[in-house]
Amino acid sequence: MANGQQVAYIRVSSIGQNTARQLDGVNIDRAFEDKVSGKDTNRPALQDCLAYLREGDTLHVHSMDRLARNLDDLRRVVKELTGRGVAVKFHKEGLTFTGEDSPMATLLLSMLGAVAEFERSLIAERRQEGIALAKAKGDVYKGRKPSLSDEKAAELKRRAGEGENKAALAREFGISRATLYSYISG
Repeated sequence: MANGQQVAYIRVSSIGQNTARQLDGVNIDRAFEDKVSGKDTNRPALQDCLAYLREGDTLHVHSMDRLARNLDDLRRVVKELTGRGVAVKFHKEGLTFTGEDSPMATLLLSMLGAVAEFERSLIAERRQEGIALAKAKGDVYKGRKPSLSDEKAAELKRRAGEGENKAALAREFGISRATLYSYISG
C-alpha cells in the first residue's frame, strides 16, 4: 500500500492545545487537523479526511484516542477504511491495519480501543465527582475559564453589533459560533 499518499489526521480537544508533538518527524503528503472534542466522529476535518482518502493511501494517526473515543466508532472507521484499501497506522500503539489483519490484530484493536473508551469514562466520572465535592463543600463551581478577556469580549460584542460576519469573527477570535453567541447575547 506504499504507492498512495501518506495522510495524517491530527486532533486536539481545544483551540489552545498544541498539535506539534503528534506525528512529529513522520513524512506526510497531506494533513487534516481538528481542534474539537473527540466525543464522536462528527468532526469537520475528520469527515474531509475520510472523504479524501483513496485506495493505496495510508492514514497516520498519533494514537487511537485521537481518531475515535469509543470502541464502536474506532472499529467502524478502521473497518471502513481498510475495506476501501486504505491502511491505518496508529503510531503510539505501533499498530497498522490493512484489512488483511490477523485475529491478533483485530483483538488488539478491540482491546486498546476499549481501554481508551474506559479511560475517557473514568476521566468524566472523576470530573463529575470533583464538581459534586466542590459543591458539597460550599464552593461555587464556576466551570471553565472564559475563552476571552473582558477587553476581547467587549471588542467582539461591538464588532458583532456593527454587523460583521459572525462566522468570520468566531474564526478570528478562535471560538465556536455557539460561544460567540453567548458573548454577544450576554
